[in-house]
Amino acid sequence: MPPAVPEAPAAPAARATPEAPGDGAEAADILRRTRAVVDPELRAALETLPGPMRRVALYHFGWQEADGRQASGGAGKALRPALVLAAAAALGGPAARGGAVRAAVAVELVHNFTLLHDDVMDRDASRRHRPTAWTVFGDADAILAGDALLALALRLLAEDPHPASAAAAARLADCVVELCAGQHADTSLERRGPADVGLAEVLAMAEAKTGALIGCACAVGALYAGASARDVEALDAFGREAGLAFQLIDDVIGIWGDPSRTGKPAGADLAARKKSLPVVAALASGTPAAAELAALYETPYDKEDLNGTALAVERAGGRDWAQTEAADRMARAVQALSRAIPEPESAEGLLALAEFVTRRST
Repeated sequence: MPPAVPEAPAAPAARATPEAPGDGAEAADILRRTRAVVDPELRAALETLPGPMRRVALYHFGWQEADGRQASGGAGKALRPALVLAAAAALGGPAARGGAVRAAVAVELVHNFTLLHDDVMDRDASRRHRPTAWTVFGDADAILAGDALLALALRLLAEDPHPASAAAAARLADCVVELCAGQHADTSLERRGPADVGLAEVLAMAEAKTGALIGCACAVGALYAGASARDVEALDAFGREAGLAFQLIDDVIGIWGDPSRTGKPAGADLAARKKSLPVVAALASGTPAAAELAALYETPYDKEDLNGTALAVERAGGRDWAQTEAADRMARAVQALSRAIPEPESAEGLLALAEFVTRRST
């Protein structure tokens, strides 16, 4: 059987189904409003970059074509800056949300620094329904553009007169170190055989790679609201657990997702023999399907085996485990959030965003 997980508490009745009033639509509205306030500041920051790095960055964000022509592509969901602003508003009100825009932009810059570098290391050829920056401009230019985004993020906070900016910069810098450690763990896992990878270490890697920045986004918002140290840590814990739920669902989509919605080829993670969470849970299940999956992962990718590999993961319980674990992580996230924000009405924006990313379909 797949590794057991605690039974997750039922979701609040108002959000029990995707059709519940405000569910999905509320988060989409928050994300739209976030883009409206963050994008002008983000674009202004990118315009300060030297020409070659600016060109790569604007292409990566979907605002320019490779030849410099204007493009109408999206710059992503803006989840992390939305969490910064929602956390600030939940703990400090609308004024705190408005004062945290520069911090939200800094977090979004760091997120995209990681994407540019990850795409190079993972050799991912597409993102957001277009070729990745390294495939267009080369490895060196993509890496340097990512480095520039990181420096730009820290400069924005260094120049921000808000009293929380120094603490936010220190927290974001610590987060980047954790992100790098998570990416190092991820790349080292890929060099090991399927029998040599444990579920606990993959969960720890996922927390460092994904949970850390989502937790940091929430914590930075709390800092800009003037929250206590206890509440800042509770928001960080909320974001980390929600981030793990996000990664679990993302890993499910990475295997069974629809390319027209994900912007990536079907089964890309399996083709790359990535040891994603559903795969490692399946390998740890001790079932005949687990042995079949391990044998497939020991051999080079063959597109004829793609459906069989996905089926082996599913038969070994990897898909069910990931979905159950995501629900459990969301329950833990809600518990952490309630320590800082006991009134559910005040936490609605944060909950809507967290639930939005775990309700994504394949």
